[in-house]
Amino acid sequence: MTPDTTLGFDLALDLPQLAIRAAATVPGVGVTALFGASGSGKTTLLRMLAGLEPAGRGQIRLGGTCWQDDASGLRLPTHQRPLAFVFQEASLFAHLNVRDNLAYGLARARAAQVIRFDDAVGWLGIAHLLARRPAHLSGGERQRVAIARALLAQPRLLLMDEPLSAVDADGRDAILDTLEQLPARLGIPVVYVSHSIEEVARLADHLLLMSGGRIIADGPTNTILTRCDLPLAHGAHAGAVVHTTIRQHDPAHHLTTLAFTGGELTVGAVDRAVGSAVRVRIAARDIAIALNPPADSSVLNHLRAQVMEISDDPNPAHCLVRLEVGNVQLLARITHLSRERLGLAAGTAVWALVKGVAVR
Repeated sequence: MTPDTTLGFDLALDLPQLAIRAAATVPGVGVTALFGASGSGKTTLLRMLAGLEPAGRGQIRLGGTCWQDDASGLRLPTHQRPLAFVFQEASLFAHLNVRDNLAYGLARARAAQVIRFDDAVGWLGIAHLLARRPAHLSGGERQRVAIARALLAQPRLLLMDEPLSAVDADGRDAILDTLEQLPARLGIPVVYVSHSIEEVARLADHLLLMSGGRIIADGPTNTILTRCDLPLAHGAHAGAVVHTTIRQHDPAHHLTTLAFTGGELTVGAVDRAVGSAVRVRIAARDIAIALNPPADSSVLNHLRAQVMEISDDPNPAHCLVRLEVGNVQLLARITHLSRERLGLAAGTAVWALVKGVAVR
């Protein structure tokens, strides 16, 4: 029987500028993103989970183990919680080389070794760095080492606080490639703090949205991204995340066909095998709406859809249309004039013309 690794918490903390009141249940596997504006309490909440905020109150439970319960006076200190914390800046020991920094992670392990040294080194691609000291590593390399060291502590919970904020674009993409594969390898919950909606869309299956010290939305990532009553849907980067599978490749035209419950998407060639899972992001600005499929158009992707909801947008010229394609929710940002000309309303059958798809 698979052990229960669900994380549940109900926490409070009073700070001079912010009162934290946050409760949620985090799935026992995969990445849960903790997202919100700067100052919303994301990092503070992560620190409370780790036991790093002495004034924090409430309850924390991982699976069948209680870490904190004020009612009974239980509060495990940080070093007794089987977790690992990856900070914004890699906190490596400057006097140790990479191999010895990783050995420190193994020495901190409180559980049987599941993640081996060679596994962590291979996953993070750092075998060629083992003899170097931190001063001779790039920002991206330091974070790779920090993540590997965290994994070698054999955590039952991995906490990551904007781990890519100090990494350049090339290093960020390389680390994201690795992080995408970690959930399947680890089988533990990962709570990932980010201010980047691109990172959230690429990594997270579950999303906790924070504002003013409170969790204002909690659910599957695409459900939260496409809720018109939440600020994420009305931002400049509004869009949806769709889980697809590679159906076929068209080498002659350098294209790949992706299948999902709402139909098919044709995108630029994806260097993965047929049958591979691919997560894509479709921005609201990249969807046009038509009442009939266009006979002649440069847009390759035409999907049958139904209008579920129309809401105002911060730009008074625009409105936001939530569409259902199969059982997948998409967002389209169009002008009010277009809405009026097409006579759009909840329930209208339409075609979603997808002009751009970002493969993650």
